[in-house]
Amino acid sequence: MEQNIALFERMSVPKAVAQNAIPAIISMLVVFIYNIADTFFVGQTGDELQVAAVSLTTPVFLLFMAAGTLFAVGGTSLISRALGEGRREYAKKVSSFCFYASIGIGCLLMILFWVCMPTILRLIGTSKDTIGLAGGYLNYVALSAPFVILSQTFSNIVRAEGKPNEAMFGMLLGTIANIVLDPIMILTMNMGVVGAAVATVIGNIVGAGYYIIYFLRKKSILSISFKDFQMGDQILTTVLAIGIPASLNNILMTVSNVVLNNFLAGYGDIQVAAMGVAMKASMMIVLLQLGLGQGIQPLLGYNYGAKNYKRSGEVLKFSVICSVVLGTILTIIYWLGANSIVRTFINSKAVIEYGMIILRALMLSGPVIGILFIFTNALQAMGQAIPSLVLSVSRQGFVFIPLLFILNAFGGFTGIVYAQPLTDFVSILISAVLYFIVSRKLPARVQ
Repeated sequence: MEQNIALFERMSVPKAVAQNAIPAIISMLVVFIYNIADTFFVGQTGDELQVAAVSLTTPVFLLFMAAGTLFAVGGTSLISRALGEGRREYAKKVSSFCFYASIGIGCLLMILFWVCMPTILRLIGTSKDTIGLAGGYLNYVALSAPFVILSQTFSNIVRAEGKPNEAMFGMLLGTIANIVLDPIMILTMNMGVVGAAVATVIGNIVGAGYYIIYFLRKKSILSISFKDFQMGDQILTTVLAIGIPASLNNILMTVSNVVLNNFLAGYGDIQVAAMGVAMKASMMIVLLQLGLGQGIQPLLGYNYGAKNYKRSGEVLKFSVICSVVLGTILTIIYWLGANSIVRTFINSKAVIEYGMIILRALMLSGPVIGILFIFTNALQAMGQAIPSLVLSVSRQGFVFIPLLFILNAFGGFTGIVYAQPLTDFVSILISAVLYFIVSRKLPARVQ
């Protein structure tokens, strides 16, 4: 643990950010690969309807991620601050609670999806040509809910105790399993979207299994033992207070994705497939920036708990600079290589033409989108539940969804395409204002 304390308290800010954030960024790169694997390999079949079907199921994964984010962000924030305050036994109780709560919520979602499948398929915007394919995919994917949530939760919580490499490895292992199985099941075994779903389930089981073994081998100062499970002592309420705003963002992403798909369905399955491909491709910039934000959260939370506000500020400033540099480089690459990137997913002239337009529009906010995630994770690390809630509701709720209706009414398909980058700019401004309001109340330095 002494090595972990040095990382949090004494290591130079650039080195501490790099040591904590690089594994988190790699983990998000792994998540990106995992998310595009199904679309990529299904795209190799050349069947636009199968690609559209997989794209339509994105809201389901966002809902699973919302549940994982609830315990990942809420648990990480509370554990980081507890360790900064020297309360290790309390941190154990928090991690045990997050473990069993993740499994319980995952099983509940799995059952709920199976029971409500016909309604879900209507809500996500399937057409008569894609409903059967999407249904076949989701019937299997529902089984992965407990494992998706568990993996996401503990890839963050393990990082909270200063073990970023171990946190990264679990995500990496599950993704490798999925990538290896995808071409075998989709193409070699000719299982199509069902093969993609089966590979996804197995990959998530492997990832969740790694974290369970990690704790059983007693490599952690935290715990998943049932004897440490506790909901009292403000564990449940504090995890939910920070986790719900973060989770709400994913839930609203699910809702906004459903609204988006229903708008796009009115223009045709080609447009649905093109948007799906472009959003999957652009996800790399979002996830890498999100990884940077999540990577520094334990540093911010620990120093906030230790009342070393000056170091927290230094970490934040350095991270903002890194996010802008990273975002700018990636945006240039994506803008220049839009044709090749979209073509990688599917060799359909119509999908490629629409996909290029959408991808370049999504890149408009690329250089600065990371600022949003830096400020969001800073607020979460500080335990600021209300500002986090405002930020979560604003981005995918009060901003994006109304913009979809307005821009669709006045600009049609083109208007829809530019809804997301415009939303990002507004959300960045809101996040900066909220952070500076909160940070003005903090002393310059408390050791």
